[in-house]
Amino acid sequence: MILAFDFGTRRIGVAVGNELLASASALDPLPARDGIPDWNVVTRLVEEWRPDLFVVGLPLNMDGSESEMSLRARKFGKRLYGRYGKPCEMVDERGSTFEAKAIAREAGHRGNYREEGVDGLAAQLILEGWFASNEGLPSRRE
Repeated sequence: MILAFDFGTRRIGVAVGNELLASASALDPLPARDGIPDWNVVTRLVEEWRPDLFVVGLPLNMDGSESEMSLRARKFGKRLYGRYGKPCEMVDERGSTFEAKAIAREAGHRGNYREEGVDGLAAQLILEGWFASNEGLPSRRE
């Protein structure tokens, strides 16, 4: 089992996946204050899903360079590892939020992403991309 996260300062998207089945499902996002979630809620997720690995989206600039958000996402990944002792892999997430919004629009989303976020869907796409790369397949965004 894998828990994947789409790091954000107000909300952190979460998805759970099974590596053997290469399937992922979005979960409810975690509210965050300046990028810091309620760690008690994260602990409940870890206890419920018992992941073997964490995957955290790394928000790189389009040219591949790191940004302030990249550093904060890395710090979040290190905190996951430090608190729960499970390995954490950082994954290039460029385009995941854009793709999540496009999928949501096709499904009838009204466009108010602050009210109805796509964070869980973005985390699901990040995890599906991780599955694809581990299988040697191109991700949906390649």
